Amino acid sequence: MNQYVSTVILLSCSNIFMTFAWYAHLKHLNHKAWIIAALVSWGIALFEYLLQVPANRIGHEVMSIGQLKVLQEVITLTVFIPFSIFYMKEKLTHDYLWSGFRLMGLYFFLFRSKIIGA
Repeated sequence: MNQYVSTVILLSCSNIFMTFAWYAHLKHLNHKAWIIAALVSWGIALFEYLLQVPANRIGHEVMSIGQLKVLQEVITLTVFIPFSIFYMKEKLTHDYLWSGFRLMGLYFFLFRSKIIGA
């Protein structure tokens, strides 16, 4: 499988775990002590790291650290927006959309030589 595709798939899956680790406790464990929420979150985050570390190693063979970071941020918004709307029942605002467009622009400029051959 292509290293770019592998990296995107692994980072996407890892980000799903991390989003749940960071935010799901606000919905399900808000009545528990914070230490319980932290321990549950760490348990979920373990799975995130089991995917994120190989993703970054694979991705770093074909991308710079900066490109990997921006890719991760684009994936973060791609995962976070549906999570916040459908799982946490938050309202979608224009701020999410504008932030996403700005990150896509940043991503484009980091990868434009590979995208358009410039």
